[in-house]
Amino acid sequence: MSEKKREGKRTARERLAVEREKQKAAEKRRRGLIVGVGVVGVLGLAAVIGVIAANSGKDDGGEAAGPAVAPSGAQGKDSLAIPVGKDSAESTLTVWEDFRCPACKAFELAYRPTIHELTGSGQLKVDYHLATIIDGNMGGSGSRTAANAAACAQDAGEFTGYHDVLYDNQPQETDDAYSGNDKLIELAGKVDGLDTPAFRTCVKDGTHKGWVDKSAQAFRDGDFTGTPTVLFDGKNIYQDRTMTPAKLKQMVQEADQG
Repeated sequence: MSEKKREGKRTARERLAVEREKQKAAEKRRRGLIVGVGVVGVLGLAAVIGVIAANSGKDDGGEAAGPAVAPSGAQGKDSLAIPVGKDSAESTLTVWEDFRCPACKAFELAYRPTIHELTGSGQLKVDYHLATIIDGNMGGSGSRTAANAAACAQDAGEFTGYHDVLYDNQPQETDDAYSGNDKLIELAGKVDGLDTPAFRTCVKDGTHKGWVDKSAQAFRDGDFTGTPTVLFDGKNIYQDRTMTPAKLKQMVQEADQG
């Protein structure tokens, strides 16, 4: 065999070896991604707890707004809580959240079926408090504008449906898509009966922006570490790395049984 042919074979073998290494690296990355997604789905809170630090900034409150007009049915101190579930429930889950917050979305997707089941059965009440820290961290006004729209949905008796739609369609954290009223009104079309003239006027006029600002200030005054902050009967369960939807359900059922 000529030297030229031997050299050609060595080069081909080297190219093949390089390609194999690339394939191994790609497969390793793929397995890592699958494992990561599985952790979020199974562990929920524990899987996203590392995002707290990235979402623990202070928002600046945004532009000045009018008086703090609370949405219909708001409860708690200064009427800053939007309640879901029956007041007679033995357990209360308090959730501080931001519609631009990716960790909030991860929590919602992992725990939503369990929370819906428990609120629907009358065993759990959830008090939602709206924060706007991503506006401060990343710039923009989408957290605040989306929170106002969610309060408008509460006026229409459609908070839960719209709340879920906002998380299902959440833009990237750096994308301030929720600052646009048109986008928020478009998403209302995904909730039966919500896209009405009254809802559109509430969104466009920023009817509840003063209330949102007051809620954001309460979040800052509360010295919370970030969003979401999830309190079960006053205890911060979001910091519990062993928490799962099944464990939360068990805690609620045990409290319901006395």
